[in-house]
Amino acid sequence: MSKKEFKRESKEKKPVLAICYDFDKTLSPDDMQAQGYIQSVGYDVGDFWTESNELAENNEMDQNLAYMYKMVQEAEGNLIFKKKTLEDYGAKVNLFPGVGDWFERICEYGTDHGVIVEHYIISSGLKEMIEGTSVARKGAFKKIYASSFYYDPRTGVAKWPAQVVNYTNKTQFLFRIEKGILDINDQGVNDSFAPEEMRVPFRNMVYIGDSDTDIPCMKLVNSYGGHSIGVYNAATNDKSKVYKMMHDGRIKYYAPADYSEGTQLDNLVKSIINRTAANEALEEFFYQCKKENFEADKQNSEEGRKKTDLLIALEGSGNFATTHSTIKELNSFKNWTPDEKELLFKIAVENSQVFYVLGDLDVKLFYQNVLMDTQNYSENAKKVKVEIEK
Repeated sequence: MSKKEFKRESKEKKPVLAICYDFDKTLSPDDMQAQGYIQSVGYDVGDFWTESNELAENNEMDQNLAYMYKMVQEAEGNLIFKKKTLEDYGAKVNLFPGVGDWFERICEYGTDHGVIVEHYIISSGLKEMIEGTSVARKGAFKKIYASSFYYDPRTGVAKWPAQVVNYTNKTQFLFRIEKGILDINDQGVNDSFAPEEMRVPFRNMVYIGDSDTDIPCMKLVNSYGGHSIGVYNAATNDKSKVYKMMHDGRIKYYAPADYSEGTQLDNLVKSIINRTAANEALEEFFYQCKKENFEADKQNSEEGRKKTDLLIALEGSGNFATTHSTIKELNSFKNWTPDEKELLFKIAVENSQVFYVLGDLDVKLFYQNVLMDTQNYSENAKKVKVEIEK
């Protein structure tokens, strides 16, 4: 078992809004592999994907593993397949309008409105290529969850898939973000957390995607009160996918994939930040009330247990000292239920030791107070009243 100590994110004093993005056709107009790499190994883009998908179908293989295998296979004789190679191709990936300054600008808007904004990538694309993009190099992303390779420590050449992210397992990363347990090998993600302990509750998550592969994440975020946004390429104005996702209840909003300031998407995300600030102020007040109520319930339960112990002590009292010391402690309680009062009267009548000292000042005053707001006198109550009024 690994002895590695994982770094975990702690809950912040300010609310955290996590914006999670697919990459291909969400932040970039095309698949990242189709923007230089596929061409460099002598393939037509369409033919590459056709053969990759056939490889998956013919071998009951995950489609992402199939394209990763094919990338390595076709690199032979054409290029040395290293991490740096993929990062260099990533640097050439085109981004939608406004993406270049989007992440920093949205974080600043969040800061101005009392919300910490964090950006996450959850993609079936390649982590190494995403890390090579200009925005990733500037530190835009809190964490990049994407498919990646293991590299031979001697040669630096890719040897095996290290991580494969597909549409069915994307949702696990949302739970990691929720709890602040970001390392993919940290099993603490399975630990139970109270709702108020969640670092990023689902209501404070935004998922931005473009297609069916994003649906599980969108559905999960939606079902817990978060915000899912479908984006489409403004250049083609093809809204067929976002229309379908909207019709099927997968997304709450859709907008062109233009991240420039003042655009529909920009205004939408800023509105979500504004709503998060207001909503979390209410949530904080709710948890304060809940905590106070819990402490009151806890105190009441402790009070009830102490009352019970003292009533038992009074009922079994066999000497003056015990009776007087118990009455002294009972005097600290001001509120008595009808059942508790009746038990006090019953003890006074049936325990001769208690009945004998009903005329003593401390005992007399205690029972006078108990009788004071009693509505209907029982037989025992009447006997106590007569005795203390002698």
